[in-house]
Parts: sequence; C-alpha cells; structure tokens
Amino acid sequence: MVNPNPKNILFITGCFVGNNCWDNWQVYFQNKGYYTSAPEWPHKKGTPSHLRSKHPDGNPGLTELTLSELVTYYENLVKGFAEKPVLIGHSMGGLITQILINRGVVAGGVAIHSVQPAGIFPYEFPLFKLGWKFLGLFSSLKKTYMMTFKDWQYAFVNGMTFSEQKEAYERFAIPESKRVNLGGLGSAAKVDFNIRHAPLLFTAGTTDHIIPAHLNLRNFRKYKTRADSVIDYKVFANRNHFVLGQENWKEDAEFISNWIETNC
Repeated sequence: MVNPNPKNILFITGCFVGNNCWDNWQVYFQNKGYYTSAPEWPHKKGTPSHLRSKHPDGNPGLTELTLSELVTYYENLVKGFAEKPVLIGHSMGGLITQILINRGVVAGGVAIHSVQPAGIFPYEFPLFKLGWKFLGLFSSLKKTYMMTFKDWQYAFVNGMTFSEQKEAYERFAIPESKRVNLGGLGSAAKVDFNIRHAPLLFTAGTTDHIIPAHLNLRNFRKYKTRADSVIDYKVFANRNHFVLGQENWKEDAEFISNWIETNC
C-alpha cells in the first residue's frame, strides 16, 4: 500500500561515483510512497563516461570544489523542501548527512558507510593505502583524481566477480575533487556529538575496505546518549563499499525504510 502522505527523501552521493548509484534506491522508495531526489554534485552534470572524458583538467569547477561548498549546496537543497526531508547519504554523503543533522535542518538521516567527521582519526590501514592519492598529497589540486580500476577493485568492489567489478567501474566510477576529500580532515567536517539531534542511523559492512565497520562503530559511539535523540547502528554481513549496488542492496533498503517509518 502506498503511503498517501509521502515523506521527502534526499539521497546524497559520495565520492568517486555518479548519482546514478541511487537509481534503484529511488525506485524502491518511490514505490513505498516517498518523494525522492538524488541530485548530482556541482560540476558533475552528465553521465559517468562524459565526466571521465574531462579528466584530469577539463573540469576546473570540480577541481576547485570544497567540502564546505558542497555542504552548503546540500543545505540549500534541503531548505527548498516544503517539509524537512530525510537524508540518506553514502560515504562522503554520510558525513554530509551527519553535518546537516547537526545543523538541525532535516527530519532524520541515514549514514551508509559514512566518512568519519573531524576528530575521529582513521588509523585503518586501507585509508593510508589509498588516502594519499585522493587527497592529492603528491599531485596537483588543479587536476581531478580518477580511481584506477585496480584501486576500485580494492576500495569499492572487493569480493565481487571480475565481470561485476568491471561493469560497476564502467557504469559508476567518475573523477573526483581532491579538495573535497581534503576538507574531510578539517573544520568543514566538524560535528558536535553532544547536542540534541534528529534521528540518525549508521549502517556498516563487514567487508568494506575503505570505511571498515569498526570505523563506523567508532563514529557512532562518539555521539553522547541522550533521551531526546534517537541514534542507531546496524552492521550488515558481506557488504563492501559498493553496498548501494550489491545484489543484496534491497535488504539494506528495507531495513532503512522500516527504520525511517519508525523513527522519522
């Protein structure tokens, strides 16, 4: 049965992938009676193949994009809704979800395999293994970062068949702003873990290399327990960082849908 009074859901895409990663999720939630939106980031209009054709220096707007500007972009979108939406964000989109929850401008949020806010040191080895590349520590910030297929296999689609990995790379992988990733280390990524906030759910995956479940758990545990604030954590088995497109994605979507109905 379709909900006659649908809530609004705004999907927030993470780094390295196009907003088409939410296509199936939008259909799923629309069939549940929700109005959904999954806008592309600034300077990311077009198909993944089109965006890849601009790499490394053909998209100066993207190379200059910062995390602070990106958060403001999504906050302005949120304020355009007649009623506060629920946010569902993946990876860097999860961090943006946490930040906007902190600002009190949304009805609730789901952070899927969320990048950690400032103050949570990511000592996990995989982030060191790849971080220097997408942070631009030894390369020009005037060029976008495009994950190689080899790094994609490790960071996003580990555990999948080669053909599945290749198809996912061709369909979704795009160049990224190094400045946005750098912003995750500074004040733009700051969250106050002590204040009252709208309902917030963290989900994590046991096989995610780049944002391991125990990093998500440390993120979740930073929040202070409050009687007036709902916060939950759920870990799914055999989920890598490509969780949105894995064959069992509907299980995650169903859990999230039920959580939203209960708490938001």
